Amino acid sequence: MNKSVLLIIGGGIAAYKSLLLIRELARRGVTTRVILTKGGTQFVTPLSAQALSGSTVFTDLWDLTAESEMGHIELSRSSDLIVVAPATANILAQAAHGVAGDLATTTLLATDKRVLYAPAMNVRMYESEATQANIATLAERGALFVGPDAGEMACGEFGDGRMAEPDGIADVIMAALQGDMTLDGLRAPKPLLGRRAIVTAGPTREPIDPVRYLSNHSSGRQGYAIAQALADLGAQVDLVTGPTAIAKPLGPNIIAVETAEQMHAAVHAALPADIFVAVAAVADWRPAQQTHKKTKKPEGGPAPLQLVENPDILRSVCLSDKRPNLVVGFAAETHDVMELARAKRVRKDCDWIVANDVSGDVMGGQENEMIIITDAGETRLPKQSKQAAARALSRRIAAHFGETS
Repeated sequence: MNKSVLLIIGGGIAAYKSLLLIRELARRGVTTRVILTKGGTQFVTPLSAQALSGSTVFTDLWDLTAESEMGHIELSRSSDLIVVAPATANILAQAAHGVAGDLATTTLLATDKRVLYAPAMNVRMYESEATQANIATLAERGALFVGPDAGEMACGEFGDGRMAEPDGIADVIMAALQGDMTLDGLRAPKPLLGRRAIVTAGPTREPIDPVRYLSNHSSGRQGYAIAQALADLGAQVDLVTGPTAIAKPLGPNIIAVETAEQMHAAVHAALPADIFVAVAAVADWRPAQQTHKKTKKPEGGPAPLQLVENPDILRSVCLSDKRPNLVVGFAAETHDVMELARAKRVRKDCDWIVANDVSGDVMGGQENEMIIITDAGETRLPKQSKQAAARALSRRIAAHFGETS
């Protein structure tokens, strides 16, 4: 993924979970730099954090060696996202009021990136008016939050205040990293503000029996990235997604489905909309019958499998009396890419078709090369990350509405 986070470890018993978070992020391909607060050193050591992160751990604003290697201003801007875990009541209060008394709070004040807080504290502290006001202030400025969870705490009390588990925090981090994590991006003009978009993503699964199903290799990455990019531009996005193994984006409303029929119903239920982007790799066929018990292997040869055609979601949206202003389809082809994509645009009667060659590792990979086919012509985008490709396509969608408004 080639992303990095700056992890600020606050002074709470949950600090030990932050070490597990570093390992979990490394497993997911995200590198971590660490700032360990003075309070944090009472619970975990710099050596532990350094061993797990593989990089220098920063502890002191007045450390001349650390400042010469990486000044605190550069440190505050060197990663894609800042994560505070555990985020104590004290850190939340200082961040909300712009206090910069140590390396951690100075970094939070100086950063140009968004911050994700994982609160951890006594339930009474968390529920206090002061803490809730501080959280509201930070959220208004663009901060993200994960947790806290409810449960028994180290102090013996029960309630909201336990830091979220490392894998849950990592899920939110991965989702956040799909979007624009700069404060400038957060404050940038939103050309799609007031527009509604529906995006489909991922594969569908067509059950044969309770154990087996028909599906494909779609990862959902491109659809998720497009949904996030449209949301970053201000659109209200419904993301209708088949089963995937990747983190869900933070901005869009997630509608989870499994089969093509469920996706068809969910898309039409979400209409009307201004924009429809059909990225999902929908199965063309499904078994005519689904058994409620596992089908056993018959003697003397393979079991017959009768297939029936699934609903054509893209075509049905184009024919709908609630047809969006802009309908964008995807043509994932392994050969004769341009010819098949041009024919599909005419056959489906959609406004744009995005052609891409999936004969390699595109469906499960990290990169994509798009060719956008419209009435006005064809535009080839360079091979780039799926996030970058999504942003490029979303900017073109925004430009379309700027031209037609």
